Amino acid sequence: MYRFISAPTRECLSCHAATVVETADGRLLAAWFGGTYEGHPDVAIWTSTFDHGEWSPPVKLIDERDVPLWNPVLFRDADGVVWLFYKVGPTIPAWTGAFVRSSDGGRSWSHPKLLPAGLLGPSKNKPIVASNGEIVSGTSAESWRSWTCWVEVSSDGGRSWARYGPITAPGWNPSETGPGGPVSAAWADDDQQLILPQQYAGVIQPTVWEYARGRLRMLMRTTQHVGFVCVTDSDDFGRTWSEARMLEVECPNSGLDAVRLRDGRIALVCNPSATDRTPLSLLISADNGETWRTQSVLESGAGEFSYPSIIESRDGTIHTVYTYNRTHIRHAMIDRSDL
Repeated sequence: MYRFISAPTRECLSCHAATVVETADGRLLAAWFGGTYEGHPDVAIWTSTFDHGEWSPPVKLIDERDVPLWNPVLFRDADGVVWLFYKVGPTIPAWTGAFVRSSDGGRSWSHPKLLPAGLLGPSKNKPIVASNGEIVSGTSAESWRSWTCWVEVSSDGGRSWARYGPITAPGWNPSETGPGGPVSAAWADDDQQLILPQQYAGVIQPTVWEYARGRLRMLMRTTQHVGFVCVTDSDDFGRTWSEARMLEVECPNSGLDAVRLRDGRIALVCNPSATDRTPLSLLISADNGETWRTQSVLESGAGEFSYPSIIESRDGTIHTVYTYNRTHIRHAMIDRSDL
């Protein structure tokens, strides 16, 4: 079942980077950034709530005058508090991490707080609460010729954070020289086409799960120079990580997200293509992410269907929200029994 959450308006002509969470009372809450176009100073964070089978009209939740906002990430902690992490800054490399919190499932929110420089919060995908009670948040940095992943870990409920990593791409060469190209996503002035760094090995925007006590696995988006989703593992609650390696899932330098289902399988939503942000597919792994089969194609054809966020709700339904042609945010529901 598919539903549109958003529609173009005068305030929100373009939208991207959706995220979804189930609240303590069983509703869904979604957020995304939207405005004239990605990176425009009017881009704000918007939200909508799914209750009794319907999405509420989108509401502008957070705005920063004359500075764009980016990549919201929703997360519910062990106490039921919903966090909305986001980024604020004129460009991606200049991001500052920020967050608001809600104790009533998104009906009201705290005042925004900035994270100290050096901490970003989750770059795209939801944190997890590990079996030792710590919050583990996958994040990444985009700088000149160097895209790299990290985790930020909190053992005190988000009051303080420690950073562990880095995790670099297979084949990344710190002494490589040559033209640098764009640092991060940029729009061509002549035709408004998205330009991405591709010519070096880089990883960003990790998604993390725990599959045994203290044992974590991370999947990462990659540049086209790598061309495949990468994986790395930790056996100590994220303090140290193995060298990243490639899986047999193509990646066109586009966001992905995964969730460990309650039956132990892993569900991954991504663009399994060498070059394009189409199709958008749901993949399933029965061996902790080593091998994958395509369960269903959520979207295909010309256009961009990208940047998914995926969760399993308490009733076993798989929910994913994603960008639909940069004009809508769309919601897909899949019954776990159909997987």
